[in-house]
Amino acid sequence: MDKKLHIVSLGCTKNLVDSEVMLGRLRDYQMVDDPSSADLIIVNTCGFIDAAKEESINTILSLHQARKGDSLLVMSGCLSERYKEELQKELKEVDIFTGVGDYDRIDQLVEERKSQFSDRKYLIKDEDRVITNSNYHAYIKLSEGCNQACSFCAIPSFKGKLNSRALKDVVNEVKVLADKGFYDFSFISQDSSSYLRDKGVNDGLAYLIDEIERIDGVKSARIHYLYPSTLSLEVLGKIVASKKIHNYFDIPLQHISDSMLKRMKRGVGSDVIKVQLNFMKMAKESFIRTAFIVGHPGESEEEFEELCHFVEEFGFDRVSIFSYSDEEGTKAYEMVDKIDEETKNRRIERLEEIVRASTKASLERELGREIEVVITGESSEGEFFLGAKKLEWSPDIDGEILINESEIEKKLEIGRRYRAKITDIAGENLLGTIIKTA
Repeated sequence: MDKKLHIVSLGCTKNLVDSEVMLGRLRDYQMVDDPSSADLIIVNTCGFIDAAKEESINTILSLHQARKGDSLLVMSGCLSERYKEELQKELKEVDIFTGVGDYDRIDQLVEERKSQFSDRKYLIKDEDRVITNSNYHAYIKLSEGCNQACSFCAIPSFKGKLNSRALKDVVNEVKVLADKGFYDFSFISQDSSSYLRDKGVNDGLAYLIDEIERIDGVKSARIHYLYPSTLSLEVLGKIVASKKIHNYFDIPLQHISDSMLKRMKRGVGSDVIKVQLNFMKMAKESFIRTAFIVGHPGESEEEFEELCHFVEEFGFDRVSIFSYSDEEGTKAYEMVDKIDEETKNRRIERLEEIVRASTKASLERELGREIEVVITGESSEGEFFLGAKKLEWSPDIDGEILINESEIEKKLEIGRRYRAKITDIAGENLLGTIIKTA
């Protein structure tokens, strides 16, 4: 391996899967952390909101400054797809441009040193991915594109309509990875509860859950990006009844005010959402994650206060907050009653305060409990702690458990499951002692 590769995957975990496909096509390259030593540099970009676009462009420019003279710099992904004409004209630093349709052809594009934007939208089949950053967990993409028409979202404009993977392809990928020792899986897409609707199948997740139950190597799994208007109580019931799919409910709501939900074109009102949430909350070991957008055009103080009151009363385990980003090509972009930045920032600070309290309450519920955890490596606090996560939690986003003691004589292994007693809270993290192997 005399050729060296440096790759940066920005944005969501769906992007990460595509980056792992590219790594599988470039196995002849040695992965390096130092871009100045790389013969090939790839930035898989995100084009969702302004902050992500800025990060993508800054990453490209920074890597161009660090690269050696004879290297190739590739820009791929959503931002490249969304603004392909403008970027190819303006970003002379980039040698090869490609979008979201050619991840499985990246080796060919590099060899030929040419840019390409296929009309097709790439959907993983049986490609040999290189799973990154874990020896026990993998993300599994269910579909590409989205049939929803949310006022604030530009994703369908460059990702296209919903295109679900065949169930047999998803199941086969999980089986192959399970045979390699991966036992924990996160299922992802733009709208997971619409899985297989484009194939004429409602509640496709129910069929997926049945198949996952039959795979011996799967010990743990969760489903991300449930969409309220396409999520049925039948599917929620299948999740609750499953022995392998955790009662982990990731359901980005964006708002709770009926007038705002209508303005956002979410396709469902607060009554339906509250029924779904209450069903989730009654499940054993329930964990509910959501996301809200603050400052969408037309959001009144009364609507925002309704959101704050709801979040405070319900008590979500985790909440992501996004400031509305004005994206060209969306319905909201054309709306005239925009919210100024000062108001958006003030509202975000208020909602963040409520969310901090609900997250703290969620963490406090773990105190004194004995739970199943998986060791993830050195902690974010440095070498004095090992990092771990509760098995039900999704990697990277739900928090960290700092392991400061172990009652096991053997060295703790990364990727292995253990029983741990939660002893304290340190900031936004839990502290735990390993009791025994799981």
